[in-house]
Amino acid sequence: MKFVDTHAHLNFRDYNRDRGNVINSAFQNGAKFIINIGIDQKTSEESIALAQKYEKIFATAGWHPHDAKKYDEKQLLELLSHKKIVAVGEIGLDYYRNLSPKNIQKEVFEKQIKIAIEKNLPIVVHDRNAHQDTFSILENHKPKKVVFHCFSGDFEFAQKILDMGWFLSFTGTITYDKGRSFSIIKSVPEDRFFVETDAPFLTPKPFRGKRNRPENVRYIIEKIAQIKGKNPNEIAKITTENAENFFSI
Repeated sequence: MKFVDTHAHLNFRDYNRDRGNVINSAFQNGAKFIINIGIDQKTSEESIALAQKYEKIFATAGWHPHDAKKYDEKQLLELLSHKKIVAVGEIGLDYYRNLSPKNIQKEVFEKQIKIAIEKNLPIVVHDRNAHQDTFSILENHKPKKVVFHCFSGDFEFAQKILDMGWFLSFTGTITYDKGRSFSIIKSVPEDRFFVETDAPFLTPKPFRGKRNRPENVRYIIEKIAQIKGKNPNEIAKITTENAENFFSI
């Protein structure tokens, strides 16, 4: 089975002891490529460094809502000039922790959307407890390529996103959410969703509670296949093609 992990944080310190082994294991076990996600200047730089070291790792750059108050537009533009950058992200709103004030989160989110549109780059969205504001800001600017990473909304919100031509991405949470997301997964068009680990977080069953790793994408694929009544290899092929088209890889 060949697959793509569209959202990982392999630069995080959780992998300091065995990062190379984790990455090599992912590719040996079916990863076609991995998108490593930046959340501020430092992690975006680290993502680029990983992408430079590994041919099949690509990077994103952006300021996560937690770090919105530290946003540096000059630095973002510089980061986005790197040849292995494939998206702006993860950016958005987080009203669960509110580590940056809401008004600053919204202002910085909007600034980064405008840059993504100018650069013709996809947007990787972080949306936690902020569905309406996140959607409204995006709807106002109408970027073409948007994915809601680790989608956490309800069926109605999913349909609003899909109606805009945007994408949903599913993590290991679908393996233990007791069916809340199943109607969304059943109805999502085949060309409009991805799979991701958000490694080192959100580890799927049967490894819940342990550090996540890209090769665990296969458990998310298997769950989606079960819900949709399809073969896992078919879901792997669909999501790989979706990722290749979305990120222009």
